[in-house]
Amino acid sequence: MNAENSYEARLKEKVVKLRWHKLHLDPFLLFMLILLATIGLFILYSASNASPVVVEKQGYRLILSFVLMCTFAQISPHHYKQWAPWLYCIGFVLLLAVLVIGKVDLGARRWISLGFIRFQPSEIMTLAMPIMLAWFLSEKPLPPRFLPILLAGLMIIAPVLLIAKEPDLGTAIVVTFAGFFVLLLAGIRWRFIGILTGVLVALSPVIWHFMHPYQKDRVLTFLNPERDPLGSGYHIIQSKIAIGSGGLFGKGWMQGTQSHLSFLPAHTTDFIFAVSGEELGLLGCLGILVIFLMIFSRCLFISLQAQDNFTRLLAGSLGLTFIASAFINLGMVTGILPVVGVPLPLISYGGSSMITLMINFGMIMSIQTHRRLWSS
Repeated sequence: MNAENSYEARLKEKVVKLRWHKLHLDPFLLFMLILLATIGLFILYSASNASPVVVEKQGYRLILSFVLMCTFAQISPHHYKQWAPWLYCIGFVLLLAVLVIGKVDLGARRWISLGFIRFQPSEIMTLAMPIMLAWFLSEKPLPPRFLPILLAGLMIIAPVLLIAKEPDLGTAIVVTFAGFFVLLLAGIRWRFIGILTGVLVALSPVIWHFMHPYQKDRVLTFLNPERDPLGSGYHIIQSKIAIGSGGLFGKGWMQGTQSHLSFLPAHTTDFIFAVSGEELGLLGCLGILVIFLMIFSRCLFISLQAQDNFTRLLAGSLGLTFIASAFINLGMVTGILPVVGVPLPLISYGGSSMITLMINFGMIMSIQTHRRLWSS
C-alpha cells in the first residue's frame, strides 16, 4: 500500500511538473517574484505617504511586466540565440541615436520619444549585452582565449561608454556587470581578471578626469559623507539614520518618520530600502534579503541544469546581474558604495528597469522549461 501511494504521489508530481512546463513557467521562481513584488507594493504604499496613485501606477507596471515575462518565457532559447547579433546592433544604434535626438530630462539625455511612448535604449542594452556575449562565447572553445576575451571586452566597452556619456552611470555599471558575468561563467582565467584590474587602477586618474562634477562629488561623499552633511552627504546620512532607527523589529508599517516627514530623499526610488529598515527593522530586512537570495539561487540552479553553453551562460549571467543590482542598491543605501542611481529590483518605484528585469526572468524560465522533458 505504501509503495502504491508513493507511486501515485510521484505520478501526480510528474503531471504537475509537465503542466508547468507546458505553460513554460517555473512555479518556484514565479511564486518568489510575486511575493517580492507584493512586499514591494506594501513598502511603496508607506514610502509614498499612502498615495493610491503611486501604488496604482506601480501595480499597472507590475502587471505589464509579468505579462511580458510570461510572453518571453514562451519563446525558445534557440530564437534568442538567433536574434543575439540583431538585438545588440539595434541597441547600439539606438544608443547612438540618443546622442542626436535624445530627450533631455533633469540634465541627462537618456530618452528617445516617439510621441506616444518614450523609452531608454540603455535598458535594451541590459538585455542585449548578456545575450550577445553568451552567443559569441558559446561558439568558441571554453575557457576563452585572449582574442575572444579582447573582442568581448570591446563589445562591452563600446555601449558602456555611450551610456556613461548620457550620463547614466548606474545603467552603465549594470551593463558592464552583465557582460563581465558572461566572461566569468565562461571560465575566464584569473590572470586576465588581474590584468584587467591592474589596467583599471592605472587608468583611474584618466577616468576621474572625464567624470562629471556631480559624479566626482558622489565619490568624495562616499569616502566622507560628513564633509557636506547638508548637501551631497545628506542622502547617505539620512538613509543611515532611517535604517539605524528601525532597530531589530522596526517602528511598524506606516510608522516611519524619516520618509513621512520628508527627511529621507528619494524614499520611493533609490532609497526605498531605508524605509524598509526603519519600519520593518533588521528582521524584516533580513526577510527581504532571503527572498532575493532564493530567487538568485533558483537562477543559478537553472543555469546548472541548462543543456548547452549558450543557455548556461545566459541564465547564469542574468541571475548574477539581478543579485548584483540588488547589492549595489543596498550598498549605496547603507553607505558602503557610492550613490549611482540603481533601483532595488521589484521594490523601487519605476517602470523601465522593472520591465527589463521581468523580461530577463522570462528568458530564464524559457531556458528551464524548454529543456527536453526526458532530462527534467
